[in-house]
Amino acid sequence: MEFSTASEQVILGLQESWNALLRLGPGALALNIALSALVVLLAFGFGVVVRRLLKHGARAVPGPPDAEKTIRTRRVTQVTWVVFETGLVLSAFFALASIWGFDILGWLTAGLGQRVVEAIVRITILGVITFAAAELVTLLVNRLLARLAQRKARGVRGEAQMNTIGPLLHGVARGVILVIGAMMILAEVGLAIGPLLAGAGVIGLAIGFGAQTLVKDLLTGIFLISEDIVAVGDVVEIAGSSGVVEQMTIRTIRLRSLDGTLHVLPYGEAQIIHNMTNVFSYHVIELGVSYESDIDQAFEVMNQVVEEMRADPALGPRILEPLEVMDVSDLADSGVVLRARIKTPPGAQWGIGRAFNRRIKAAWDAAGVEIPYPHMHLVMPQSAPAARPAPEAPPAADRTKT
Repeated sequence: MEFSTASEQVILGLQESWNALLRLGPGALALNIALSALVVLLAFGFGVVVRRLLKHGARAVPGPPDAEKTIRTRRVTQVTWVVFETGLVLSAFFALASIWGFDILGWLTAGLGQRVVEAIVRITILGVITFAAAELVTLLVNRLLARLAQRKARGVRGEAQMNTIGPLLHGVARGVILVIGAMMILAEVGLAIGPLLAGAGVIGLAIGFGAQTLVKDLLTGIFLISEDIVAVGDVVEIAGSSGVVEQMTIRTIRLRSLDGTLHVLPYGEAQIIHNMTNVFSYHVIELGVSYESDIDQAFEVMNQVVEEMRADPALGPRILEPLEVMDVSDLADSGVVLRARIKTPPGAQWGIGRAFNRRIKAAWDAAGVEIPYPHMHLVMPQSAPAARPAPEAPPAADRTKT
């Protein structure tokens, strides 16, 4: 009797293997159990050794120990371990099946089983190649951007710009590679990718007409990055929201405010951008002194404080130029407002301003320069004059009759 279908062949093979298992004697059964335990122990021990080797290899990968390297090495290690663990489990399964007399390899190496195994192997290889290509492109983009930053020699600003462009290039390159890999896997499965590509083209055209705002955001973001208007790490204000630029995606810019709030704004909202950390910054000083104070002495003390800060090893590198005095800016109700400014590297103006305020308070107090503050004068009303007493009425005997 012939069995033409694959299911009938599998059922027949399982029945024959089960009958052979029932015919085993006590000695052969004990030997099979011992061999099975040995296979499981060997697979488990081999897996532990390989897992430790992968962790050690991930720590030994060259490069700066930043978050990007950690994420990439962890991802590669996890994928490598999954592939190896799958192969190890399958190998142990086939070994156990062979020990107990189940001829699985015979079915997998002939007919339909052979075709299924070959298709799975090819799909696995394509998946591994796609993943490796995506990781390799990420590594090459990082190396290329690092070299461009060194050639530009723009210091922190050039590095920030490269950090902004990097994720965008990573996303585009990885997306292209993943799409190509997915198309190759679908073709290997047996699906015709020609109609899929044609349908994707039509859908893309429809989306392009319907998503004009998305296209506008994308183009605006490209110009913002290419013209170096804003980069990751800048402190900006956009549409009333301010904070540090934490990430710039394909269509959005993300700001982290001082209190931790994350503002996600599409590039289309970035019509006016106030960048407070581009190339250099200023801390603008506006302090008031009383009308009785000597203004020239107040400015002289301010200059002395800034020079002391420039001589400080911790604060000096964050002050680029001497104090720029801008004279009297206002004659206010309670005092005279003095204006000056300190030039700092990008982002250092707030720390320098706090340090200056603490020092100028102590210096002005020592020099006798008075900082005005609101006073309250209480005016008590004058006491009212005492009322005159009313005249007494004459006695009844003295009253005359009319």
